Parts: sequence; C-alpha cells; structure tokens
Amino acid sequence: MGRPARHDRDRLLDAAVDLAFEAGPSGVTVAAVARSAGAPSGSVYHRFPSAMALLAAVWLRTLERFQDGFVAAASGEPAGRAAVDAARQVVSWSRAHPREALLLQYGPRDFGQAEWPDADKDRLAHGNRRVQYALTDLAARLGHAADPGRVVLAVVDVPQSLVRRHLREGTPIPESAEDLVAEAATALLKL
Repeated sequence: MGRPARHDRDRLLDAAVDLAFEAGPSGVTVAAVARSAGAPSGSVYHRFPSAMALLAAVWLRTLERFQDGFVAAASGEPAGRAAVDAARQVVSWSRAHPREALLLQYGPRDFGQAEWPDADKDRLAHGNRRVQYALTDLAARLGHAADPGRVVLAVVDVPQSLVRRHLREGTPIPESAEDLVAEAATALLKL
C-alpha cells in the first residue's frame, strides 16, 4: 500500500482559488500554487499536466460546485418555489463561498479557455447545457416559455448583480440579500 498523497488535488485547487481571489486569474501559476500549498512544482504537474489544465481545473471545480446547488434549486417543485429558491441560492452560495464567488466573476476566457484540453472544454459545455436546460424547463413550468429571459433576469441576473456589487466592493453580502432577491423574483415572475 502506497503512502497517501501529501498534496492532493483539492488542496492544490484551494490554493489556486486563494491566488485567484488575491491576484485574479493571472496569479494562478504552477509556481505560485506550489509555493502557496507548500508543495513542490512536480506535485502540481503530477496532478495537472500543464498550466492550462490547472486553470481549467480551478475554474471547472468552482463552477460545478455552484451549478450543482443552482440546478437542484431550479429543478424543485412547485415551480414558483423553485424560482425563488434558485434566486436565493445564488446569494447564499456566494455568501458561503466568497472567494469562489469572486473567482466566478471572471469568465472561463480569463482562465485560458481557448487553450484548455478538449475534455475540459467538453465539461464546461456540458455544465452550461445543464444550467440552460434547468432554466428553460423552469420557464416552461412557470408559464414563461415564450419569455425565458424574464426567468433568467429574475433568478440569475438580479441575484448576481447584488452579489457582484458586494464582492467588488469587498463588503459582506448582507443577511437580508436572500429575501431581497426572493422578493424581486416573485415580482418579476408575478408569483
């Protein structure tokens, strides 16, 4: 039986999240991640064969963790409750994970998407399709199939706007934020 890894994938990605929080995507380099995690560069390269694979991994892990909760909320029943829960989820996840939420204020292009390995590009496309399906399905269940943009505004754009403002200002997201986005979603969707 081999020794357990001292520098596992998640620990290295946690260091990458911290670096992105402090310096943006350009701060996430193999050398910086190794230094931050107290690991040799070889340990980083053992888990991520290239700098682009590292950037893809930190982006995708963060995005998928956010998407899992959002899709679960948007897929709930009844549809009106699901819409409100999805809007609230954007805020509550961001409050619970401020470093990751700030990372997501960038886009995959900022993390070198054009040079990612094909498998990572496919993972990104799959995750985005999953969210798009959840939003399209929610719009149909709410009777807004002809106007899905209204649902996106209510459960994505408004909550994301509130979150973005606080993240960029470096201020905590207020405890009342979930209630505010719930009220906005209820009004916009006429629930």
